Amino acid sequence: MLTLLKQEKFLLLAVIAAVVAYPLEPWMLHNGQPIALAAGLVLIAFIVAASMRVAHHAELLAEKVGDPYGTMILTLAAVLVEVVILAIMMSNEASPTLVRDTIYSAVMLDINGILGLAALMGGIKHGEQSYNDDSARSYSVMILTAMGVSMVVPEFIPEANWKVYSAFTIGAMIVLYTLFLRMQVGPHSYFFSYSYPEKRRKKVPEEESEAVNVPLSIATLVFGVVVIGALAEVMSKTLDLGLEGTGAPPVITAILVAAISAAPEILTALRAALANRMQSVVNIAMGASLSTVILTVPVMEAMALYTGQPFQMAMTPVQTVMIFLTLIVSAINLNDGETNAIEGMTHFVLFATFIMLSLLGL
Repeated sequence: MLTLLKQEKFLLLAVIAAVVAYPLEPWMLHNGQPIALAAGLVLIAFIVAASMRVAHHAELLAEKVGDPYGTMILTLAAVLVEVVILAIMMSNEASPTLVRDTIYSAVMLDINGILGLAALMGGIKHGEQSYNDDSARSYSVMILTAMGVSMVVPEFIPEANWKVYSAFTIGAMIVLYTLFLRMQVGPHSYFFSYSYPEKRRKKVPEEESEAVNVPLSIATLVFGVVVIGALAEVMSKTLDLGLEGTGAPPVITAILVAAISAAPEILTALRAALANRMQSVVNIAMGASLSTVILTVPVMEAMALYTGQPFQMAMTPVQTVMIFLTLIVSAINLNDGETNAIEGMTHFVLFATFIMLSLLGL
């Protein structure tokens, strides 16, 4: 028992934070903006800690059960954290553009931030890094289709028809996800893998590998998501109050939500890049972007249909330009089966541009 508590110390700290935060919520909300903002940032740190443990147990389960269930677990666990936080924040009368801005921020963070930084660092250390270019092309075209259908076309849909198109979007995303999953684990699974030379493999001795207790990992994963939801309930209120009237762009909240869900992916991708395993980086960055769109959109659209209150899903002109720039650059960079530091820098410059535009409120 003591060993288990030691392993889950970060999740335990998150539980303690949730237990403390709820009775202190009135105090945090009625003692000025500085207190509320500081409390919100501290709660974000605990949410990130809990999400790291959720991601860890999802990885253990994925390795244990194998595909296709392993892929489903990893994908759903990564997006579940984001959906839970979004749903709770939207229930607290958040901005109607929060869902759109979070998905947009997540794609910018995954492709330009994670992929860009990983390719830059890996390129500096290893030079050109190889991967299967079939995977990059498949991801890119599906991301473009999913974002076009769910976040560009809605700009031209009359308000009176939003429910019909919302239902259509849900169906389209489900079809895309079903096809994507079948490709990953079915006849086209080789699209998403790459055979590295044996000398580059670093095998972990069996006695050093972590044993997987499936029921415990499932219980911890579910419990972790519940804890994240509890923390997000208080965090959303304190953060909204803390940022109110400060002049901070509304998209800042969306960037924070995207960063929380992407935190485990960033560390995993950087480790893979430094180990010269770029295929893992491509799968993480591009796969996370695609999963964010095709899994988050139908859940949130279903929530909008249930409540009868539509979200603003159509991207702004600036966001649309940045998305298309990102996907065009990734299509060019990820077309030859090798990445290098220059390609990583182009994506990272786009990420820096996204941050600058966000700070300018664009």
